[in-house]
Amino acid sequence: MCADIQSLKLDLRLQARPGSPIMNNSSKPAPPPSILAVDDEPMVLNALKEVLEREGYSVTVSSSPLKALEILRKTSFDVIISDQRMPDMLGLDFLIESKKIRPLASRILITAVLSLPTIVEAINQGEIFRFVAKPWLREELTTTVKNAIHRYHLVSENELLAAQMQELNARLTVANSTLAAQVKNLEVQKAALDQANHDLSNNYAHSLDLCRRILSTYDPYLGDQTKAMVEIAHRMAETQHFTETERHALRAGSWLCDLGLIGIPREALRAFRNNPAKLSESERQNIQSHPIYSQTLASYVDESPAVAETIRAHHERFDGEGYPDGLSALSIPWTARCLAVAVRFVESGLPKEQAIEDILAESGKALDPEAVRLFLKVTHLLQLPRQVKEILLDELQPGMVLANGLYSPHGLLLVGEGQTLSASTIAKILNHNLISPINQQLLVYS
Repeated sequence: MCADIQSLKLDLRLQARPGSPIMNNSSKPAPPPSILAVDDEPMVLNALKEVLEREGYSVTVSSSPLKALEILRKTSFDVIISDQRMPDMLGLDFLIESKKIRPLASRILITAVLSLPTIVEAINQGEIFRFVAKPWLREELTTTVKNAIHRYHLVSENELLAAQMQELNARLTVANSTLAAQVKNLEVQKAALDQANHDLSNNYAHSLDLCRRILSTYDPYLGDQTKAMVEIAHRMAETQHFTETERHALRAGSWLCDLGLIGIPREALRAFRNNPAKLSESERQNIQSHPIYSQTLASYVDESPAVAETIRAHHERFDGEGYPDGLSALSIPWTARCLAVAVRFVESGLPKEQAIEDILAESGKALDPEAVRLFLKVTHLLQLPRQVKEILLDELQPGMVLANGLYSPHGLLLVGEGQTLSASTIAKILNHNLISPINQQLLVYS
């Protein structure tokens, strides 16, 4: 049974092989297996030829081993069959020589005198594939030849696969070498790019600091204000309430938003800080146009549209009464609404407590309530009761307990102090804020 299964496997592999004598992928049938038979006895040689040709094989015969070697040098054969006792050369010696010429061919020795150790050694060393004893039986001979042909096809296929594998390995070696060179080149390019980015980042930071120094040289008070606004803006930008683009816009905007004040006379700046009523209409218009001037000057340092929009809108008011474009509410960029709180706190010139009161009073008027809440949260300027924390609207979660009541701008109680928030309550608060902004701080028990 095992021999039958093994034979079936060999048959299937042989049939699947391109150019197989049993089946070929093309419509043209494959040539029959070729066999070279060598024997000094013509009758035996003719008998071999007749038996093997009946099996469908192409048979070439030779009565001389020396002539057979010449034939082998010109023609390839699947199987070589040789008699042992011949006058010119022993069959085993002939098969050893034939192996040097056609190493893949299957070699079969026919002998009447059995020297078992010699034959076993020849088989083990691969000099011959099988031997057949004289007088040979037809069935034994044809089976041995069939197996020899299978062996030849398998060896040939393995040789072809080995050659293909060697070629693929060579190509893979070249590809790996090329890939390694490309990786090394990419690493060099990455190092150069990292260095360029590092230098660019340093140059950008130096450019921002240079702008602050220019402001300080023109008006030391402006330089100090810029330093304070940058610190607040950076704290706000570190929270999760900004995209990367918004984060960069808020930080850069805090450095560059007052560049346009360099063109304003110092006397007008002092009057604007101390007594705005003394300003002439022309001076007032110049000061209210400084966000546009700042936007233009900042473009030479940072070409980002988000930075430009933040700088231009940082003096817009939440109620729409700001400048230069009269934007209101959510039409003002989120980064500009946040920067406006920092600017108001720094430019108010009031003591800290009064500045906080001013910001809280302007929440929902000049300032975005959400931006005010974020400002107070990150700066920790407001002293809260113990176990109470301030949050933003988008941080409200079911289960939180309010530490203060929420009222509409008209004094209507929306949610009472100590109430536990549910999902529906939070939805109502958010909807109300869209229609009429909630100006209070959001305090919950921690």
